[in-house]
Amino acid sequence: MDEFIEPIISVIFLILFSIIIRIVLDISKQRWAITFSHTVTIVFLPVITFFVTKVISGDIALSLGMVGALSIVRFRNPVRSPLELTVYFACITSGIAASVHLRWLLYFLVALLLVVISLYIVSIIYKLFKKNFFVVSFTEGNPLSILEISSKTDIKLLDQSKFLSSKIKDEDKIIYELSHSKFDDLQNLLDLIKKENDLINYQLRLNQ
Repeated sequence: MDEFIEPIISVIFLILFSIIIRIVLDISKQRWAITFSHTVTIVFLPVITFFVTKVISGDIALSLGMVGALSIVRFRNPVRSPLELTVYFACITSGIAASVHLRWLLYFLVALLLVVISLYIVSIIYKLFKKNFFVVSFTEGNPLSILEISSKTDIKLLDQSKFLSSKIKDEDKIIYELSHSKFDDLQNLLDLIKKENDLINYQLRLNQ
């Protein structure tokens, strides 16, 4: 029974530690960390690494095979987002775990389930305080249109926009950044904002 409980306890501590890192990054104004893919990657990778280390420890041949497999994924495949790379690593790890022993695959599946549940719970807690734990984007890895607007005052329409990615208050201005897969939608929003607000600067571009 202890053999089953010990890995699960380790996974729980890894999840808590990862979430703490993610929150600290948010507090430190590291805006790159609040995207969905980066948040999930920060929490998933320690758990995946834990299981990789567990299942290949003491087996040199398996260790070398694992390094080769991950090298192929990392350098031969065009990776569009950190989440995509994490999914590849998770799939490889599940295969290795199953080849060592079925119980390791079950441990790994339970661990992934705990990660998903933990992220869901934390996101709900954040919403109670009217905040988002991460910016959900289903277009990561695809071309996105980016709209940057500088203004002397808050713009209510942008504050309420579902396209809002970040809002930074500088000494003498407020910088909004919005992103969306449809260029025309951001163009229409910009036209509306220009009519009703005195903007310092604005830029609309398409990121490939």
